[in-house]
Amino acid sequence: METDDKRLTIREWAIDDRPREKMLRKGVQSLTDAELLAILIASGNNNETAVELSRRILHECQNNLNELAKLTINDLCKRFNGIGPAKAITIMAAMELGKRRKLAETLERKKITASKDLFELFEPILADLPHEEFWVAFLNHANKVIDLKRLTQGGTTQTVVDLPMLLKMAIEKSAQIIVVAHNHPSGQNRPSHEDEVITQKIKAGCEAIGIRLLDHIILAHDKYYSFIDDGNM
Repeated sequence: METDDKRLTIREWAIDDRPREKMLRKGVQSLTDAELLAILIASGNNNETAVELSRRILHECQNNLNELAKLTINDLCKRFNGIGPAKAITIMAAMELGKRRKLAETLERKKITASKDLFELFEPILADLPHEEFWVAFLNHANKVIDLKRLTQGGTTQTVVDLPMLLKMAIEKSAQIIVVAHNHPSGQNRPSHEDEVITQKIKAGCEAIGIRLLDHIILAHDKYYSFIDDGNM
């Protein structure tokens, strides 16, 4: 007795079940995350359709797009059959566009009044990174953000801060106030001794040129630490 193990390709699915056709007929909001991801990768592998592969990718990321954004091109290619460099680059580009859109929306309306505002400002930039980065926000006298810049990029546990460069940038941008932020990829949101030392150095440097250091925050995934909230400045 023969059995028919032939799998349906996406083109053989009902029209309403095909991601592209479903988007055209019902709108992009009708698609699941897996269906949107399937549109990006276009095809699956010998055993999975693009949608099935996308579901598996998301499942291994706890169905969390932030976890997906943490994967590197190498991670995607090694862990998922059917994902090569081109598809991995497409996925990463889409994640980066989403991050930049979120950041742009935040900058349009951002006035800093509390540490929560700072978390919302830096979270799109720092939350998903597997390495440490140190950023600075330049503010005017009304606590409105003028600009954001990455100062340094380090390894998985520590990054080195170039204080003269930070102060030079603040002067060039005519900033009245600055905020500094960095991330802890480990998920530990308490400051290290080195974090405390550099905070005091930055504060002293700012005071020497008439600029106010408003806060230093540490992001650790979905948590953060504020030096000013903790009375540590």
